[in-house]
Amino acid sequence: MTGPLVAARDVTRRFGHFTAVDAVTMEVNPGEVVGLLGANGAGKTTLMRLLLGLLGPTEGTTTLMGGEPDRDAREKVGYVPQGLGLYADLTVKENLAFMAGAYGVPPAEAPPELAQYADALVGAIPLGAQRRLAFTCALQHDPPLLMLDEPTSGVEALARADLWDTVHAQAAKGVGVLVTTHYMQEAQQCDRLLLMSESRLVGSGSEQDVIGDTTAVEVICDDWASAFAALEAAGESVTLAGRSVRVADGDPQEILRLLEGAGVDPNVRAVPATLEERMTVLARAAAAGAS
Repeated sequence: MTGPLVAARDVTRRFGHFTAVDAVTMEVNPGEVVGLLGANGAGKTTLMRLLLGLLGPTEGTTTLMGGEPDRDAREKVGYVPQGLGLYADLTVKENLAFMAGAYGVPPAEAPPELAQYADALVGAIPLGAQRRLAFTCALQHDPPLLMLDEPTSGVEALARADLWDTVHAQAAKGVGVLVTTHYMQEAQQCDRLLLMSESRLVGSGSEQDVIGDTTAVEVICDDWASAFAALEAAGESVTLAGRSVRVADGDPQEILRLLEGAGVDPNVRAVPATLEERMTVLARAAAAGAS
């Protein structure tokens, strides 16, 4: 098809007085991996459910496969929800057969890394194996769109890398991928980023586009613990990188003043911000705007 595989236009979803998604516009096109990033509670899962038609928007519109997000459109999507959508009291082979039957296709063979678990109940196999099974189930009907909600959460590093290899292999075939994650380091795996905070879309583009010219203040000193405590007490957005103390979007002169006032002798300099620090700045601005 031409045009976006899935799109939202000024979509808002309210639950009573609570706004879970606020005026979000976005799209995913064939062959691109789009990362939907944000802290837990930012609205990522609700947005994905809106895009799939599992929830109706309070305002705005969504399209899936060029039309309404109905059952026919969802048949063309490979969906891995946060809960994986597997049946713990069925075996690996039985899960594959059940999911394939739902799409009217022959069941796939268990991949080599799952062969040892083929006849095991899914509830008894490791989480990494469960996530690999969920991917395999979602790909059985060769969908043109993958929607993956926190697919690597709780998985060790090698298994995460393997799952991302699968994502990139699908994108290379022209499949569009929308993946939610709260792991900022996974942003580099995506062609384009959508950043959510406080139910709103607060940034989009490549990692460098999102970071822009935002800087951080790096503090190097012997008494890094006291520096951290002093800046945290002053309300600064402070993190640790090894033994370096960093302040997102900080003013070097103000940081120096605060630390000298606390009896700390630091070396202070402005450095480029990380994506996580940029997210902190955007989240702080979104929270201020929502209050």
